[in-house]
Amino acid sequence: MIVRISGEAQYQLPDADAQRLNELDNQAVAAVEAGDEPTFQQHWNAMLELVTRDGDPLPDDELVESDVILPPRDLEFLEASAGFSGEGLIPD
Repeated sequence: MIVRISGEAQYQLPDADAQRLNELDNQAVAAVEAGDEPTFQQHWNAMLELVTRDGDPLPDDELVESDVILPPRDLEFLEASAGFSGEGLIPD
């Protein structure tokens, strides 16, 4: 799975991590829908950490279509309600 973090880079995330990323996304959606900013931040940070820790950065000159595009790290909770709703960023 190719994941882009907006404003940063693209990462090749191992297939084994795709399900975990989806679970974190679903938990972030639930936190946004509940208006629980601290829990949202916890899951959002876990998503970013998973991608950067387990993913292999792609070279900047390599153009590959992203399977998932994550918002920038400095995403505000109010902004999160636009993307983290319904099925979230990663549809099941």
